[in-house]
Amino acid sequence: MDLRLPGWRAPRRPRRRTAAVAAAAVVALAAAGTWTAVASDTPPEVHRSDRVMAVDGVRLDTSYFTSGTSGRRPAVLLAHGFGGSKADVRQQAEDLAADGYAVLTWSARGFGKSTGKIGLNDPQGEVEDVSRLIDWLAKRPEVRLDKPGDPRVGVAGASYGGAISLLAAGHDDRVDAIAPAITYWNLADALFPNGVFKRLWAGIFVNSGGGCAQFEPQLCAMYERVAESGKPDAQARALLEGRSPSAVASRINVPTLLLQGQTDSLFPLGQADLAAKAIKANGAPVDVDWIAGGHDGGDLETSRVQARTASWFDRYLKDDPHTDTGPAFRVTRTGGVDATDGAALLRGASGVTYPGLESDPRSLALSGRREQSFANPAGGSPPAVSALPGLGGSGGLSQLSALGVGISLDFPGQYARFDSAPVADDLRITGSPRVTLHVRSTDDEAVLFAKVYDVGPSGTQQVLPSQLVTPLRVEGSRTGKDVTVTLPAVDHDVQKGHHLSLVLASTDLGYASPAAPATYTVTLRSGLDVPTAPGVTTAAAPLPSWVWWLPLAGAMAALALLLAGRRRTVSAPPDPELAEVPLQITGLSKRYAKSADRYAVRELSFRVEKGQVLGLLGPNGAGKTTTLRMLMGLIAPDAGEVRVFGHAIRPGAPVLSRVGAFVEGAGFLPHLSGRENLELYWQATGRPPEDAQLAEALEIAGLGDALARAVRTYSQGMRQRLAIAQAMLGLPDLLILDEPTNGLDPPQIREMREVMIRYAAAGRTVIVSSHLLAEVEQSCTHLVVMDRGRLVQAGPVRDIIGSGDTLLVGTGTPLDEPVVEKVATLPGVVSVVPTDDGLLVRLGPDGSAPRLIAELVRLEVPVASVGPHRRLEDAFLTLIGGSA
Repeated sequence: MDLRLPGWRAPRRPRRRTAAVAAAAVVALAAAGTWTAVASDTPPEVHRSDRVMAVDGVRLDTSYFTSGTSGRRPAVLLAHGFGGSKADVRQQAEDLAADGYAVLTWSARGFGKSTGKIGLNDPQGEVEDVSRLIDWLAKRPEVRLDKPGDPRVGVAGASYGGAISLLAAGHDDRVDAIAPAITYWNLADALFPNGVFKRLWAGIFVNSGGGCAQFEPQLCAMYERVAESGKPDAQARALLEGRSPSAVASRINVPTLLLQGQTDSLFPLGQADLAAKAIKANGAPVDVDWIAGGHDGGDLETSRVQARTASWFDRYLKDDPHTDTGPAFRVTRTGGVDATDGAALLRGASGVTYPGLESDPRSLALSGRREQSFANPAGGSPPAVSALPGLGGSGGLSQLSALGVGISLDFPGQYARFDSAPVADDLRITGSPRVTLHVRSTDDEAVLFAKVYDVGPSGTQQVLPSQLVTPLRVEGSRTGKDVTVTLPAVDHDVQKGHHLSLVLASTDLGYASPAAPATYTVTLRSGLDVPTAPGVTTAAAPLPSWVWWLPLAGAMAALALLLAGRRRTVSAPPDPELAEVPLQITGLSKRYAKSADRYAVRELSFRVEKGQVLGLLGPNGAGKTTTLRMLMGLIAPDAGEVRVFGHAIRPGAPVLSRVGAFVEGAGFLPHLSGRENLELYWQATGRPPEDAQLAEALEIAGLGDALARAVRTYSQGMRQRLAIAQAMLGLPDLLILDEPTNGLDPPQIREMREVMIRYAAAGRTVIVSSHLLAEVEQSCTHLVVMDRGRLVQAGPVRDIIGSGDTLLVGTGTPLDEPVVEKVATLPGVVSVVPTDDGLLVRLGPDGSAPRLIAELVRLEVPVASVGPHRRLEDAFLTLIGGSA
């Protein structure tokens, strides 16, 4: 129920921008007024205009979206995330424009085609840029104005773009509503939590920005100073705090929809909590939504989030009092796995008020040795592992923890542990647990990493909720000091019979630890207080109103459609004639998103037999990756089917257990040995250890004694072979390798070739996608060549290389382009590709070598030799007509 007053408007604040700044013109440098139609799913048509605007010597690349509706409308500024550009928010911009908004997107300084140095949302840089963009919107005839120079405008964005939404509201009183997502309130607290340097995330920030030199000089100097010392100083904190929304907390008093990620070790839920409290204290409406995903992976719920953002703007920009903006608090909860497609099942829980992070705490007594001592190892190595920053996406560790799979490491002798008794009933933790400790160190300070595990009844299965830890620096700890630790905010269900385990570790992979060895001693001063937020409930979805008033005939029609849909989703029965065929693809097609006639893959058919090493070749955009994703059940085709050993492939199909896959860039824990990494991976699959057939996979990979060494000592070639061994665990009958030789030198490539050949020698099948044609020629027995989503040719390598329809015409010297074009138009010629010393000519059914030679002589081409080509590279270029 929405209890806010209709037409609520924030009281206008005194304008903080000087008259000179407000009057400064935003100059359009390029493409001003150039309109292009953008196809929309539904009328009205959406148009886009691209402009480069000059702002204080910086060029900002912008796009402006409007629909054909008449009259003035509210405007929305959409900001992109760090490392991205305006292109990332184009679809959302088109959708909002179709809904009746004027939408302006832009690439922030230092990103996309915009110039300037990255200022991390500098108030005098990126924040002022937003004000200039609002100036420009105020001059547009189609934009609604509250008064001259003051457009009705909202700002939305995620991560870096979410922060600029908050900052814009704090620095420019013309902003009327905001919807920031997975972002920070205080950047200093986010990167230096409790005085500890978040080393890996900070490094990823700098790297994704293009390197330190791409940042403002003072930011670069600050990063290098903190990265070298491993400890943030007061100057570093002040620099980041000045660029944070918290610096203008008292000025943000507009309706705010805060969307924060639960699986996020970069900007955890506590950042949104601070924002919600501050903005609500200013008297503005605030709703809080905890989404499933975050910077560490998981489901970002893009469609739902964008729909709620649009509703928020409808309510507060269009002043529509009937718009349902959703509950004051909502949290997405994971409820197992969908057996049909392997996806996590998500469901929402809500509350009529935001409970904060400390609602209705329940105290749990902790047991264990009252006083426990443990070591901080020299150099902080080996470190414990919780989150793995940068390994986001659907495979993030945080998503696994949401599904009850624990992959966290604490090294013996480097942590203290205190356990609760098993809980008598299910316990839902919603917020931040707290505990008080006494900390003593043999050094002047201690750095600890606190976390709470959910431990199963047997004690062997433990899960770190959302893979989150709380770092804390305890200064003056040599004589001992009491500290209260606020653990990471989570929404986690502890099942009956499970217990909680408080762990205090001396190291963590994501953070900088003191290099000097020390001994820490921890004593409990309290139990573990866990917030329960009983007002947040998961209600069954109500039946839609149409169920009650829909006429009987309509209900029957809907039922018929439902039953037909169910029949269509039933898996096709296995084909016994294909039971021994590793792969049969028939009529496979996949359209591009939102396109009815553009195909990534179209009518693709081929077959792979046992013992083959098949190379999948094609230029960029040929559809190779889309084909592999459909083959592995990651996406569904629009038409056709994939059968593995006679079974139709769908997400989560049992036959996929016979398929192993290696995707470029496999990650390993550097401080574990090769063998330990493989054992940890197999343990995470939940399959019996004896099924791994580890010895056989390792023998094929040929790593030898290196398996006992830490992975950090491996060469690139050894890492690749370890990744292949991981894909070969369980000895799958079908092995899929995507670019397995990337980054390898020639000897390592030769070793990888031998690995693939050895694997297939036992009657198994390998499919390899690679751009190294010479290597494919030596390692593959068969080829499938694709171009523009279609099959060009398939068959044994020797047949394709020696195909009689392609001739190599030697001329001694390259031919001029007009001559090549004339040859391409000759009768019987399908395609012509120039080479350094002649032409590759592919003949059609009506072409012949004698006729070609006669025509070349007529054209006065200096023919020195004519013969069939013998290199895969030549054959490949000829087959695709040079489109690579």
